[in-house]
Amino acid sequence: MSNAMWDALAATPLPEVRRRAAIIEEIAEVAPVSVPGAHRLAWNDRGGQSAVWYFTEDGRALLLTFDHESDLNLYAEDDYELQESFYKGVPESLVALVRDRPENYESLNLTDSATGRTIHYAGGVFWYDGIRWHVSEGLTEYCGSEDGEDVDLFTDSGFDYCLSSYLFGQDLTPEAVVTFRDEDGRYEDGERKEADLLALREVFARHG
Repeated sequence: MSNAMWDALAATPLPEVRRRAAIIEEIAEVAPVSVPGAHRLAWNDRGGQSAVWYFTEDGRALLLTFDHESDLNLYAEDDYELQESFYKGVPESLVALVRDRPENYESLNLTDSATGRTIHYAGGVFWYDGIRWHVSEGLTEYCGSEDGEDVDLFTDSGFDYCLSSYLFGQDLTPEAVVTFRDEDGRYEDGERKEADLLALREVFARHG
């Protein structure tokens, strides 16, 4: 499995992953969500794409990504069974963080019509076992099946796009964020760019 973003995430120590997740959540102005058993941090682009991280006290993590325009938008298909299958291979203690939980902006629920049980939708399901990151077994199997033959795992899951602002593989600094935004055409003039840099430095200072 070869993907530059995946390799960069895998090479980043979990405490640094968590620090970046906290910084990006504050920058994106994501509302806090309480989750028993884990610390949740998230990002969204206010256009339907999101990344949601769950960090447990025992050093594991669950990452869900979503691109509403991709073929892996199972919420649009209302396919609970397929969505549930994407969590195959993930420890149940991690899946429990997103099963039968209230909805939030980043994570709506798909409902099993037979049982009434719910699970958060996600195009991409990834998890960290305390040593290394994994793509969920179910997602890998789907992308290798006849139904998923035209699906690109890292692109259609939203993984590449949703993790781009975390700058894995680079130093995450206020200056790097401003450069990233500048290349995306965010600034109309140097004055706005400088004001953004000052505000970002305050955010970074709050996260060590």
